[in-house]
Amino acid sequence: MGRKEIELEAERLLEPALKQLGIELIDVEYVRERNWILRVFIDKEDGVDLNDCQQISEKAGELLDEADLISANYMLEVSSPGLDRVLKKDKDFLRYAGEEVDVKLFAPLEEVGGVKAFTAVLDGLSDDGQIRLIFQDKTITLGKDKISQIRIHFSF
Repeated sequence: MGRKEIELEAERLLEPALKQLGIELIDVEYVRERNWILRVFIDKEDGVDLNDCQQISEKAGELLDEADLISANYMLEVSSPGLDRVLKKDKDFLRYAGEEVDVKLFAPLEEVGGVKAFTAVLDGLSDDGQIRLIFQDKTITLGKDKISQIRIHFSF
């Protein structure tokens, strides 16, 4: 099973159990750094704390072991996505509409001055699933295939 398939299967396995506990599954990443790591990002309405992460780590560990999803040795990490969270799913683009976001593109874009990185206001999704952004009072619509990463803009 490939990396993406493991991420999708882990998400499918964990999401219902976490929802029952009042926790939202934000994302799952299976990456190789020094060792293989399965990262589970969680959130809830009033934010997550260390106890939430510990509880979910134990529950996720049980479910993953029972399903025998990953044959290689790996470490399980459970955490909050943080204040500057990456937006990936349609529900993220709808939830954070109206917020400032930092956008990184795969290639420079003329509509934003020929740069690959800029800050804009997220305006949600178009009917065909493209991301709408407001940049200098202009609405720009981009396909997800053009965007390397979108994060919530965080300023001090």
